[in-house]
Amino acid sequence: MSDDFNTLILTEVRRLADALERLAGPPPAVNDWNAADCFVWIPANQRLQPVPRPNRVALTLIRGVDHVRDILHENTLRFAEGFAANNVLLWGARGMGKSSLVKAVHEDVRAATGISLKLVEVHREDIASLPALLDILKASGQRVIVFCDDLSFDHDDTAYKSLKAALDGGIEGRPDNVLFYATSNRRHLLPRHMMENEQSTAINPSEAVEEKVSLSDRFGLWLGFHKCSQDDYLKMIDGYAEHFELGLDQETLHHEALEWATTRGGRSGRVAWQYIQDLAGRLRKPLSRD
Repeated sequence: MSDDFNTLILTEVRRLADALERLAGPPPAVNDWNAADCFVWIPANQRLQPVPRPNRVALTLIRGVDHVRDILHENTLRFAEGFAANNVLLWGARGMGKSSLVKAVHEDVRAATGISLKLVEVHREDIASLPALLDILKASGQRVIVFCDDLSFDHDDTAYKSLKAALDGGIEGRPDNVLFYATSNRRHLLPRHMMENEQSTAINPSEAVEEKVSLSDRFGLWLGFHKCSQDDYLKMIDGYAEHFELGLDQETLHHEALEWATTRGGRSGRVAWQYIQDLAGRLRKPLSRD
């Protein structure tokens, strides 16, 4: 064969190899567990993106949810120490600190024990990629809380099946080093009208929603969050004001905070924090959640 023919063949082989590499997509990332304590799951390249400065508040600043706080803290502590613990669904009123509590408890347990406890957030739209994530976590040897914020499912949404399989662990069982925490405004993770529609059109209404409703049963702990009272709301305000040294007298602080809640149509931890942000801005004082 001539040198020109050999060169042509080599060029074609390289072109085909490049095309196959593009079709295969980028190789899985090498995840560095020492880069941070919190990560975000990026399924496109199976990467755990480190979050060096997580958006969280100190556990002492979360008020009005003492009972559920203590339960979640104890469950997390047992898991970090290598003992049996439950998957947890935190559900209920908006803005009452469900996701804040998860992040705060994780940090408090990690800092208090010195145990390398990791928190990996999975976005709602990436639930279907959980099996791939579990394979990575199982091989990592790390103790990991997988966290999904604002979890819910709508009509014709089948991603819940991936979550059910992950919670149960299939034939192998859930990895001992992995725990699931999720927050939702819905106790059963489904809108009420969807459950009612399925019940009304089914031959056996009780079985129509059983598969989907049973998803919440996979969480061993259900922690309910309810709308806060005025006293709890003001305790949140006082806690923030003292922590950030805002220096406003309590009478004025309470008057402004209650007026702020009235304009927002209700009281919650989120509303309290939004008022504190406004107040600190007016006083030209910095806020740091560290």
